[in-house]
Amino acid sequence: MTATNTTFGGALEQQIEQFKRDRVYKRLNYLDSPQSAWVKMEGRGDVLILSSNNYLGLCDEPAVVEAGIEGLRRFGAGTGSVRFICGTFTIHRELEEALARFVGTESSLSFVSAWNANEGLTATVVEEGDFVLSDALNHASIIDSMRLAKAITKCTTAVYKHGDMADLREKLRGGASARRRLIWTDGVFSMEGAIAKLPDILEIARAHDAIVLVDDSHATGVLGKNGRGTAEHFGVLGEVDVITSTLGKALGGAAGGFVAGPAALADYLTQRSRPQLFSNALPPTVAASTLAAVRLIEDQPERVQRLRDNSRYFREQIIEAGFKPLPGETPIIPIIVGETAAAIQMSDALLEEGVFVTGFGYPVVPQGQARVRCQISAAHSREDLDTAVRAFKKAGQRLKIV
Repeated sequence: MTATNTTFGGALEQQIEQFKRDRVYKRLNYLDSPQSAWVKMEGRGDVLILSSNNYLGLCDEPAVVEAGIEGLRRFGAGTGSVRFICGTFTIHRELEEALARFVGTESSLSFVSAWNANEGLTATVVEEGDFVLSDALNHASIIDSMRLAKAITKCTTAVYKHGDMADLREKLRGGASARRRLIWTDGVFSMEGAIAKLPDILEIARAHDAIVLVDDSHATGVLGKNGRGTAEHFGVLGEVDVITSTLGKALGGAAGGFVAGPAALADYLTQRSRPQLFSNALPPTVAASTLAAVRLIEDQPERVQRLRDNSRYFREQIIEAGFKPLPGETPIIPIIVGETAAAIQMSDALLEEGVFVTGFGYPVVPQGQARVRCQISAAHSREDLDTAVRAFKKAGQRLKIV
């Protein structure tokens, strides 16, 4: 190894040691079974999962798995190409038509990740003279997509206070002279479990001639009577200009993402989006399994209702046990425990009880607002949820949190 490489590696090791001292170092847990309500965790055995995005329990749903296997047999392991050369398969068209129908738009375009979808959207459609606004708690992919767009196009950007419609109006007034105004928001905010005030945002956008972009990654398959997302939840399906989302959560959890909107948008992104032009297409097996997941949700909306019932039940039981979750109505239930050390200790204590929940502290969340973030699934039984509550009680009493 050269001296340069030694110095480089040494510097990284020092930073990693600092992560450990700051108690923000992330250790990976290896699973040896499909993602489900219960998993086999290496070194732990059977563990109840309350930290997964597997909201509808479709990661190991036999019909979804079999569709992926059949897609593998029919189309092969990968595309071997980007979309515009020879990487577009018929399964991509079927999936994109189904996704557009599901979220209430004219068309959609798949990407290899939801991160790429957001990155490819903002940096492609925004131009110099445009003004892009972001909710303060938006996902990192939105934030980085705006930074990239600003660097490439010299557009202007701003951030409005989380969920603060007065601040949104004020910021839009400040961008009145812009060529175009775009408002970016999460549908469901992943750390809070809060739902965007979408009807208000749409009303404000119309008043200021602005375009609304919603990342519905934690809402697709979750919110609305039929799981069609934040727009369905508020009764404004078809009124959002652009929706982005993931295939890696409620829709089977494999990988991938998409952008949905007017027909011209998907076409334009096909022509100009750099993640589309320079990276291989979504693997056909993933497209096939996701298509099966979408059809299953359409055929079985009771899964969405079961998710809603489970979330309500767990929230009620955990409050009765003496904990203080943030208020909300989504399957994301953050339980506030105070300081960062308490969140980490709580997560460790729960794992010792056979329940896996991730703890988050500063700087990911505000000082004094450290939490363990529970994510409920339709795959959980009432017995599973009762088991989790008992583990919380035991760990909380041991750590004097309750």
